[in-house]
Amino acid sequence: MFQLKANGTDVKTEVISGFTTFLTMVYIIVVNPAILSAAGVPFNTVFMATIISAVIGTLWMALFANYPIAIAPGLGMNAYFVTVVTTQKLDYTTAFTAVFVAGIIFLLLSLTLSGKN
Repeated sequence: MFQLKANGTDVKTEVISGFTTFLTMVYIIVVNPAILSAAGVPFNTVFMATIISAVIGTLWMALFANYPIAIAPGLGMNAYFVTVVTTQKLDYTTAFTAVFVAGIIFLLLSLTLSGKN
């Protein structure tokens, strides 16, 4: 399925590479909730959401894109999110709603404007 020989690799190399990637990324499951908890988001909720989103994103890249890339939440936007929520004295659920609506708008724009010059 992954055409390892055609790509000049083997199972041992891929397992070592996967383990190395895991070790370089595993910090995110603690740092991400620690950052977002400063905005009032429950630590345990973000902890599980971070793990689940990383697993789904990475499996999607492996199984559907057949590409050896690990996916996890980025920290830059999370720090910005916390800064906005705390400085503007917003409830984090309101900020999450705004992020969700913006995501829907960008998705609609991407689907309706793709292919047009």
